[in-house]
Amino acid sequence: MANGLQIRTLATPDDFPEWLRAVATGFYRGPAVSPEEVAVRGQGLDTPDALDRTQGAYDGARCVGTFRTTPQELTVPGGSVLPACAVTAVTVSPTHRRRGLLTAMTANALDAAKERGDACASLIAAEYPIYGRYGFGPAAEATEWEVHVARTGLDRRYAGPADAGDGGRVDLEDAAGFRASMPAVHARFRTGAHRQGAIDRNEKWWRVATGELRYPDDGFTAPFHAVYRDAEGHPQGGVTYASDNVWQAKQPEQTLTVQDLFATTAAAEAALWRYVLAMDWVQRVRTGLRAPDDVLRLLLPDPRAARTVSHTDWLWIRPLDVPRMLTARTYAGAGASLVLDVRDKDGYAAGRFRLETGGPRGAARCTATREEPDLTLDVAQLAALYLGDESAVRLAALGLLAGHREGAVERADALFRTARRPWCPDMF
Repeated sequence: MANGLQIRTLATPDDFPEWLRAVATGFYRGPAVSPEEVAVRGQGLDTPDALDRTQGAYDGARCVGTFRTTPQELTVPGGSVLPACAVTAVTVSPTHRRRGLLTAMTANALDAAKERGDACASLIAAEYPIYGRYGFGPAAEATEWEVHVARTGLDRRYAGPADAGDGGRVDLEDAAGFRASMPAVHARFRTGAHRQGAIDRNEKWWRVATGELRYPDDGFTAPFHAVYRDAEGHPQGGVTYASDNVWQAKQPEQTLTVQDLFATTAAAEAALWRYVLAMDWVQRVRTGLRAPDDVLRLLLPDPRAARTVSHTDWLWIRPLDVPRMLTARTYAGAGASLVLDVRDKDGYAAGRFRLETGGPRGAARCTATREEPDLTLDVAQLAALYLGDESAVRLAALGLLAGHREGAVERADALFRTARRPWCPDMF
């Protein structure tokens, strides 16, 4: 690049401390990193492709921009998973903005993802206006509620672990036990038919979440873990939570925060929420970021006891292989067809494609075609439609996609929308 700037991947683990310092600078965590933090965060650099996936922008010896990707599995409507390129640790130092560093690093990463055969790229956007320029679109939103438990109308009497009401039970679990049993349960949860947007969690994720692996000065406080087991004793869900332990004038004013809650069955999910809402001394429950259509409010006799405190875009995706993406998911209608003209200025996903749906349980087909299109849309709008959250009718009303045949927009809306809204429980 001009002006003495260079973009390259890390050559050896010895490059990592300077790269990590640039990450800390970009996220305003401080101008330096300790050797202990380097040692902990550098775990995994010896895995295949880790260094090749880690880019730095350099002004001489100083790293002034960072960009990293990791392999990811993304669940799509119907429960299939796609290989995705997860984007993380994106920074440009304040001294080097507006020089094309992010654009160049993004292009390098997407080129590599396309060559690897990743179906799409994904990220959690810190700032909304940035990533649409590169073909990403918001594909799943998230909502957090604060529940005033005294107003819920629930019977808060809780008789013990066997009080789930359906033959199952909720038990407290220590961190080691939770870490041992929950990855398999989470794997079943994230590949459920209505859990599109969920991603996989590797061993390091579980070690960090349960406190086995710590980062220096991470402020970690050990939370509580509870597991729901069905009548046969099989774990079907879990919850991780912590309380602030606040008292005022010798009265408990505690707020419990749910850090993670997932379940493979409706009974398990309901039992875990009822367990959380039955806690003595707890006046309020913060739910953490949930799916916008989470069942929690409908469990409450008075849904107004759950007040929305945050609602935001969350998971963004960037299509790279349109036929693979469209054939992987299921659709609401059987035997329908739609010709999509996808515009992509960077070329990764551009083309005209004929989608033929197989219905909720049938296989879809998607092939390149020269037929006249039913719809024309930008790749970022395809991203918004893909997991089933956005409305084609709404996008058309805003001029963000165009229908070329009568009823085509409405047909697309019916095909792509899903019974449950997508949700990504994780930050990455």
